[in-house]
Amino acid sequence: MSMADLWPLLTAIAIVMMIVPTIGLYMTFVERKVAALVQDRLGPNRVGPLGLFQAIADAIKIMLKEQVTPAQAQKVLFMTAPGIGLVASLMAIAVVPFGPVPTDQPAGVFRFMIAPGVDIGLLFLLAVSSLSAYGIILGGWASNNKYSMYGAIRSCAQFISYEVPLGLSILGIVAYSGTLSIEGIVASQSAGILHWNIWWQPLAAIIFFTSALAETNRLPFDLPECEQELVGGFHTEYSGIKFVLFFLAEYTHVVTVSFLVALLFLGGWHFPGVPSPAVGLTGSAILSMLILVIKVMMVVFFILMLRWTLPRFRFDQLMGLAWKGLIPLAMANLLGVVIVLSLGGSRWIMLPVSIALFVAGGYASALSFERAGRPVPPRPSTHLIKQGVA
Repeated sequence: MSMADLWPLLTAIAIVMMIVPTIGLYMTFVERKVAALVQDRLGPNRVGPLGLFQAIADAIKIMLKEQVTPAQAQKVLFMTAPGIGLVASLMAIAVVPFGPVPTDQPAGVFRFMIAPGVDIGLLFLLAVSSLSAYGIILGGWASNNKYSMYGAIRSCAQFISYEVPLGLSILGIVAYSGTLSIEGIVASQSAGILHWNIWWQPLAAIIFFTSALAETNRLPFDLPECEQELVGGFHTEYSGIKFVLFFLAEYTHVVTVSFLVALLFLGGWHFPGVPSPAVGLTGSAILSMLILVIKVMMVVFFILMLRWTLPRFRFDQLMGLAWKGLIPLAMANLLGVVIVLSLGGSRWIMLPVSIALFVAGGYASALSFERAGRPVPPRPSTHLIKQGVA
């Protein structure tokens, strides 16, 4: 590899390695501000202008905290588990474009991506991001704490359950675009706003977002760390910088999910009236990157709002949502895409199909909840039956 090919790669890696920890650091600040907005409070506003240095002060405080390791813990795995989740989250970002990446880009030009041109980029991302569950599972087991172990077991069941609808939800888009490359899927939406995948696959977008949110362990899906039942769950025994690594991985996963929603369903860096991005750090390319960042910020804000809007599920409800709700809907949606493709019909046929499936799924869920909440009539006692009273 020549230096002309190497410097754009090293530059992209350096930018990601500097920006991701900064985003994770300030996501706590943004989340506290969003919580204050929802709850009619001020939020952090004392350290620095508008409270912007509060995240830095929190980082310094955590770095100076004592590193406590339980005496009976498996020390090697206990120390390495937080890093596994973070490494998996960072590896997933390698195939996520954060700006326009033309397919015919010449050598020696800066790229808004670490590894462009990966034909199976979407498959690689799904495979690598799921490895973050190992960090949680190993951390819970190595802590030698029953609450941590219960949280790890819950996490394993949750990850396995929601990986299925997550993968099924994007197969329709892959079938229409004809590629597993994220850049190729974005390019298939470049013709205009009506060509964005969310218009003809709204049900797939809902399933994908819900499943991805469940894999980030965010409310209302944060059952592996449910404080009412499991104290801190898998990270009960962690403190200091090891504790921070778990949540840096979580916030990194949130940003990755937001990028995927914007890239797969919201047209990526395309927007009506904005010219096609040119190669390199040109004005149109930077404008396209800003459009993508704005879309990502909107998805992140929606995820943060959900935490302070919806209550936490029970674990049986969490599993039921995946196996009884999302997986059947995702399979039905995929079957509809296959039928439309086989018959050569327009993909817009999937819009009423998605709406019909969503309504049918909601009606079935309402019936199941009604039956579950309906009291069972008491059985008449035997002596009343004999006497002819019952």
